[in-house]
Amino acid sequence: MRSLARWLPSPRRQRQLTYLMEVGLVGMLFVGVDRGNAGIVINTAVALAVTQLPAVLERDYEIPMDPRLTLWITTAVFLHAFGVVGLPGGTTTLYTDIWWWDHLTHALSASLVAAAGYATVRAFDEHADGVHLPQRFVAVFILLFVLAFGVLWEILEFAIALSADTFGIDAVLTQYGLGDTMLDFVFNSIGALLVALWGGAYLTDVSGAIRERFDSRTD
Repeated sequence: MRSLARWLPSPRRQRQLTYLMEVGLVGMLFVGVDRGNAGIVINTAVALAVTQLPAVLERDYEIPMDPRLTLWITTAVFLHAFGVVGLPGGTTTLYTDIWWWDHLTHALSASLVAAAGYATVRAFDEHADGVHLPQRFVAVFILLFVLAFGVLWEILEFAIALSADTFGIDAVLTQYGLGDTMLDFVFNSIGALLVALWGGAYLTDVSGAIRERFDSRTD
């Protein structure tokens, strides 16, 4: 774990990178407004809302969100929004221009879903005296949790794309065929596996805070 942390920028640099990406998201939002592109506007607006979650969780629910976790969340939503907007002056998106962009964003997004599931199930395991969840079970649970969420996401993408085609409007989310959907599940699994392997090192404080909230509700 120490060797992995060695490659990460300092906490101060992490905060700066997070701030720069938030500013970039604001800029992309204005690009969407200027183009009159509802897909860009909605995706960047949702991304900006997600970047505020760490502050809300820390302020209102006392869940510690260190700079690494905040950078992790911001990077995931920033890369998705950037993929929708594309390069300046371009007429296409990074999702269509770069074959691996969709896989990258799916793996990152899946890792966030896996992190939420991991922290919650670990907190429940530590909270409930009569419950013991082996590490292998937690790993399998995280994988199945992410795959289930991925299925719901693909259904949502299909429904939105179908509705956009029916009403002749820009699609907020797009599917690129069955083969791409299967690859999405593969990269979702990779994101889940990474969290299952290293979640304990980076999510201990979060799961501890969630456990304390469970404890306070049963006192």
